[in-house]
Amino acid sequence: MASEHPRANLKPLSLHVPEPKFRPGDTVDFSAVDVPAAGAARRPDTADKPQDFIDLAYTMVRVLDEDNCAVGPWNPKLSPDAMRRMLRNMALVRAFDERMFRAQRQGKTSFYMKSLGEEAVSIGAAAALADDDMCFPSYRQQGVLISRGCPLVDMMNQIYSNTGDKLQGKQLPIMYSEKRFGFFSISGNLTTQYPQAVGWAMASASRGDTRIAATWCGEGSTAEGDFHSALTFATVYRAPVIFNVVNNQWAISSFSGFAGAEATTFAARAVGYGVAGLRVDGNDALAVYAATLWAAERARTNQGPTLIEHFTYRAEGHSTSDDPTQYRSAGEPNAWPLGDPITRLKDHLVALGEWDEERHAAQDKELAEMVRDAQKEAEKNGILGHGLHQPLDSLFDGVFEEMPWHLREQRQMMLDEEEASGRPWARKR
Repeated sequence: MASEHPRANLKPLSLHVPEPKFRPGDTVDFSAVDVPAAGAARRPDTADKPQDFIDLAYTMVRVLDEDNCAVGPWNPKLSPDAMRRMLRNMALVRAFDERMFRAQRQGKTSFYMKSLGEEAVSIGAAAALADDDMCFPSYRQQGVLISRGCPLVDMMNQIYSNTGDKLQGKQLPIMYSEKRFGFFSISGNLTTQYPQAVGWAMASASRGDTRIAATWCGEGSTAEGDFHSALTFATVYRAPVIFNVVNNQWAISSFSGFAGAEATTFAARAVGYGVAGLRVDGNDALAVYAATLWAAERARTNQGPTLIEHFTYRAEGHSTSDDPTQYRSAGEPNAWPLGDPITRLKDHLVALGEWDEERHAAQDKELAEMVRDAQKEAEKNGILGHGLHQPLDSLFDGVFEEMPWHLREQRQMMLDEEEASGRPWARKR
């Protein structure tokens, strides 16, 4: 007679639920984080096949060492002027973030997201890409716009949703869209930009163009279906695209383990698709630059896509709506073993004799004043806290080239109801 418990000798199955190592009040110890020596990762030829350098998805490309020297085969050997430009752009991003964060706290806008500690990810990449390459960003790549010369006032107008906002207040603050600077519209829906970037890259290749695409997402977003659909199309058609995964350890209040970080690296996502994969020190601007330049050359020479994991840390909250002290130790940002990206590049330039603390302090002051002046100019167009700045009937603009009859009817109904209500914003153009 068969036993009622045919596997009585086995322990019951158990479900693994990932848990972050540190919670509020815990002492932080990042000694378990494997940080390979700078310069240790090999640099394959850009024409090599992805299966020949799988190891690079599991180690870490690093250029700046503990003595502030640029070492190893990935050292891009940039001129001091080029490095000073990168340093300045990172410092400008930080100054911009700080002032816009304060503007949100003052009620001038509803929402903001800082990239504190992650500035090298966007600045290093933007410096390595061509100005006409198309970028499909997530919501911490304001550094790409700043690197490409987007006026700060234009960015602030969008944040304030004021009369100067070219998007007419239709986008959440910080969800920029800048055709002038090859910056595709940011979406709040996670990872929609990945298949869009692949489609654009495929179109560029099919036309015989030389421009490539680059796209960014957070590590948590790699769990989205769009991420995997994009990689499938990219590998099948060898799309000239660079996939950037910004592993900043946290997706809102969920740590990276929920996206699979306990099992393997995020760069390893590339291996199963036959895509070139690199894992990079995301707080090392020179490493980010070098990896992006390498991936861009692969894309431009028809070697196909590259996935780059930027190993970094989100030093502040996910957004102004988030309080990280509720779910992680307050000691984490200062204990992060890869340091601060601005400090590291600054110290490298100082070690070369090409920079000093006095000039750095003067630059910080200059940039703070520049951002302050831009804010004053933008606020002449109004702030979000003062209410609606666009004609109400413009709500329906930009959806169709020619508005269909049913939307014209809806618009008129809306205006009639608003006028009957006596509300002051029921105005037409």
